Amino acid sequence: MIINRRTMLLGTGTLALGAAFHTRADAAEFTYKFANNLQTTHPLNIRLKEATDKILEESGGRLQINVFPSSQLGNDTETLTQLRSGATEFFSLSPLILSTLVPNAAISGIGFAFPDYAAVWKAMDGELGAYARAEIEKKGLVPMEKIWDNGFRQITSSSKPINTPDDLSGFKIRVPPSPLWQSMFTAFGAAPTTINFAEVYTALSTGTVDGQENPLAIASTAKLYEVQKNVAMTNHMWDGFWFLANKRSWEALPEDLREIVAKNLNGKADEQRADTAKLNDTVREELTKLGMTFTDPDKAAFRAKLKDAGFYSEWKGKFGDEAWGILEKAVGTSLT
Repeated sequence: MIINRRTMLLGTGTLALGAAFHTRADAAEFTYKFANNLQTTHPLNIRLKEATDKILEESGGRLQINVFPSSQLGNDTETLTQLRSGATEFFSLSPLILSTLVPNAAISGIGFAFPDYAAVWKAMDGELGAYARAEIEKKGLVPMEKIWDNGFRQITSSSKPINTPDDLSGFKIRVPPSPLWQSMFTAFGAAPTTINFAEVYTALSTGTVDGQENPLAIASTAKLYEVQKNVAMTNHMWDGFWFLANKRSWEALPEDLREIVAKNLNGKADEQRADTAKLNDTVREELTKLGMTFTDPDKAAFRAKLKDAGFYSEWKGKFGDEAWGILEKAVGTSLT
């Protein structure tokens, strides 16, 4: 795997940064849009292109799905509104940002809940994922069965290394528009600021915030290494992408086309998960060469800080006993 300032080569796919990619069909019966907030070089967009190409092929040209990466149709909040109205037919979104519409979708983002990927996929391909999809469906959206991977999130900084929870005291950190993110970093004593991902690079370069948190793959593909110098490998939460469809647009497709779409989007999930895990594991070396300095803080200290601040008790109350019980069953331990 080669990652540099312009491209990421993954498998056999190579895409230029920032470009949209559209399938081609002559007089398609249905032409739908699929929006996301990631660069074309991210594993999600590489595997998504493969899936949409297969959908076009297997539908005999009847369904054309054009992909708009890099927040081209608007930031996450705007695009979620478009999805609900049907102006955009498909959107991939973090469950934590989706929680602004579906509060309990954020249950998978509880800080330090998952120790590793084995625990993540046991939960998200099992009872916890089924619970989240049922909550999403109540809001009139159609989630695909398999969630795609974003990875475990790490903290980056332009001003200082983050080695202990105390280092976050007063730290101006960008967080996505999600109450759970705001609550967690407030519990650390930080100063979280909500900024949509499309504006993150600018906010970091102008000093509006001192840092942000994301999986390493995003620090690479979004070139955050240009405006951030320190990385704390906290693994403070796992994050993924639900593939969501507008219900009316979904139901407008004949059953055979719905089956083709679901088969291909779900079918590429495992490959994308493997790609993302590999990239997040290997990109540290590349980011080090690009000038970033890494630390490996004691995660137990961060989790203890959250517990002492009442973070887990607060969110158990907000999510409810059913959701919390499913989460604890999946991770095999009491979080409170």
